Amino acid sequence: MNWMPAVIVLAVCIALALIRVGIGPTVPDRIVGLDTVNTIVVTSMVVLGAAFRQPVYLDVAIVYALLSFVTTLFIARYIEKGKL
Repeated sequence: MNWMPAVIVLAVCIALALIRVGIGPTVPDRIVGLDTVNTIVVTSMVVLGAAFRQPVYLDVAIVYALLSFVTTLFIARYIEKGKL
């Protein structure tokens, strides 16, 4: 149960990042907040994978991180140029 405080801290960080997504004054602020949420979710998967000694969490975290990165690039390009 040593992993429980880490999960609680990560959940609080996700909640704070979601507040930024909700009240972000500009679209780039909201995108950065969403990217932060994705990064914290990947971190949570790694922590849970280490806590439960299940390597499948790490595999899923890697795939999720790659998809999150590519999605962020597409969104940034769309905001910059107005087209994909």
